[in-house]
Amino acid sequence: MDIVNFAPVPALAGGMLIGLATGMALLMNGKIAGITGVVGRIFRGVPGDTAWRVWFVAGLVVGGAATFALYPPSAEYIAQATTGQIALAGLLVGLGTRLGGGCTSGHGVCGVSRGSVRSVAGTLTFIAAGILTVYVTNHLMAIR
Repeated sequence: MDIVNFAPVPALAGGMLIGLATGMALLMNGKIAGITGVVGRIFRGVPGDTAWRVWFVAGLVVGGAATFALYPPSAEYIAQATTGQIALAGLLVGLGTRLGGGCTSGHGVCGVSRGSVRSVAGTLTFIAAGILTVYVTNHLMAIR
């Protein structure tokens, strides 16, 4: 296996920032920062509970834009899949998120840290499915 652009320090820093942000959301606001739950409840939320969600999503967008503006190489990505494959992958991720009752950020970051058995099971399932997918696409289907 070839690891391209291995960058443990930025990955560690990013992970620490994600942990800090989700911890602050829970401690200061009593809210779980799982992205699908945050976004989903913008459109079907409780009155008075929408503003922080909009600001949270806006912060994600602004943070990404600022990263690209301040460090342009971070935006250099060449997709190794067709548009159809990317669309299918997105639909499958959405379906899995719906079936699993949340996304990797909700379960893997927020749920596991709270000791949720359901989130631990979900996260182990995400990891196993990811390993299986990489194995199948790289070794059985030879997709690269």
